Amino acid sequence: MRIRQIVFADPELKDGAARLRTLLGLAAPYRDPGVAEFGLDNAVFVFGDQFVEIVSPTRSGTTAGRLIERRGSCGYMLILQTDDFDRELARFERLGVRRVWSKDLPDIRATHLHPKDIGGAIVSIDQPLPAASWRWGGPDWTLQDGRAALQRVLGVNVGAVDPPAMAARWAQVLGLRAPAAHGATPRLLLDGGWADFEPADARGEGISGYTLAVADRPGVLARARDMGLDVAGQALTLFGTRIELRDL
Repeated sequence: MRIRQIVFADPELKDGAARLRTLLGLAAPYRDPGVAEFGLDNAVFVFGDQFVEIVSPTRSGTTAGRLIERRGSCGYMLILQTDDFDRELARFERLGVRRVWSKDLPDIRATHLHPKDIGGAIVSIDQPLPAASWRWGGPDWTLQDGRAALQRVLGVNVGAVDPPAMAARWAQVLGLRAPAAHGATPRLLLDGGWADFEPADARGEGISGYTLAVADRPGVLARARDMGLDVAGQALTLFGTRIELRDL
């Protein structure tokens, strides 16, 4: 299990995508027409060999729209890549984990887990074929030039009413080792990354942060200040989500 794509929700796609692109120095995004199925429009940016997406509702009654009404602009979704989709499906069946959407295509298999059956977020489990490919990034995506090709999404923070209980549930559902203490925070180890669980804020449970390894950390922080974003130490707040920055 490794993080392959992270997703923000924001009511203004054009402005939000422009801010995200400027902040992280990203190439032009891919607009995936398939998300219209969910009542969404989106922009998907290449980040290393991973992806950062922003979605906006295009009609009323969407899951993203309800989340924005409750939490404002926020972290929305986590997409994890597996090397054995059938193994994951068998475990979900065993545990009675519901799946709210599935797609089985020649180049990728994917399923979204019911948020109430894992907690804290919409989590998708995907297996691209071949493993280095990624349909959701568009048919022609390529790595960025230079050191930017090495950028990575390292971690996700999830706010929970009961962090240890949610961490244990994620471990069970995702077939991971039991969470270990990382300071006062339960942590699940992923392939090349982690998921941390912390007390939920006043907005309730949900994705509260991401950790990114970036090619130009001082530059990202400077652009964040120029954009008027909240910056504290090596972290900034974007779309109501704390973004911790690390060097490559």
